[in-house]
Amino acid sequence: MLLSSLQRLEATIDIETAALLAHDTDTQDELNRRKSQSLLELARFARSEAHLTDDPATMACLQRLRSKLGRNHEVVGMHLRAMQEVADIVAARLQSTESDGTYSATFHHED
Repeated sequence: MLLSSLQRLEATIDIETAALLAHDTDTQDELNRRKSQSLLELARFARSEAHLTDDPATMACLQRLRSKLGRNHEVVGMHLRAMQEVADIVAARLQSTESDGTYSATFHHED
């Protein structure tokens, strides 16, 4: 049961990483829901003694999952940095627009 939960999380992380690399955010809400469900399952295992195992398949899955989470972390970080750069560009553009008087509070009407 633990192994199947880990495998579902591993598959979700694979899908999310591939989607982010393809700049496809259409499924992000569903992926977040699936990750939350996986974390809930793993939290339940952690509270029980069922997670104590020497099963080689489970240990191999945990190692793969750790590696995939590291890659996913890198890709998510890359997207966050890109979003920050876009936000900085937009903010700078807004500030420059405001500073040239375009959106000034004063209105000059010529007769």
